[in-house]
Amino acid sequence: MEIGKKYGMYIALAVVFGMMLLYGWPEARAVISGVVDIIVGPFAALGLPFFALVLILATCTGLYSSLIQKYTIDYDKMRENQEKFKEFNVLFREAQRSGDEKAIKKMQARQQAMMAEQMEMSQQQFKPMAYILVLTVPIFFWLIEHIPQTTDLTMAHADLSNAIILPFAGLSSYFDVYLGFFPLWILWYMLCSLVITQVIRKALNIGGM
Repeated sequence: MEIGKKYGMYIALAVVFGMMLLYGWPEARAVISGVVDIIVGPFAALGLPFFALVLILATCTGLYSSLIQKYTIDYDKMRENQEKFKEFNVLFREAQRSGDEKAIKKMQARQQAMMAEQMEMSQQQFKPMAYILVLTVPIFFWLIEHIPQTTDLTMAHADLSNAIILPFAGLSSYFDVYLGFFPLWILWYMLCSLVITQVIRKALNIGGM
């Protein structure tokens, strides 16, 4: 546990690097996707449209990521530190306005200790990231392997289970690019995950991101 607290950031970065290597290895990506398909496959077999599958997977992602964060991050201590830091900033500004050099030096010494506490809390937030990535990246691999290859987007011929209708844009392929460089399927996943995760975090009383 202490190792996780101290080296959480480095473990998370190592996991990210490892996942990037796997992304560039199609054979490994296909194997991982096949493992995920054991769980996701039955939902896909129901004939659900791809956007609905993305919504289901985003819900699962939001649920387990929120639960992991809830039980690996001390949110009470985090809120306590935030309140202490706010109070300290108020007192520090008052000391600076008053020109009390003795008080300023004392506050500066305290500031270093508080910054160390803030850094420690920030590092602890990296600890659950490794767990979340280990679960989330395989889901992305599955999605990449199963994105509908829709080419005909005319309303007369397109299969609506393999495309999505967007406000103002109409019938769109999941490979259409929005906001400059985001493929539509990633943008849809991010939107679903963001909204659902905030609802779950509110229900679990662990605050915003």
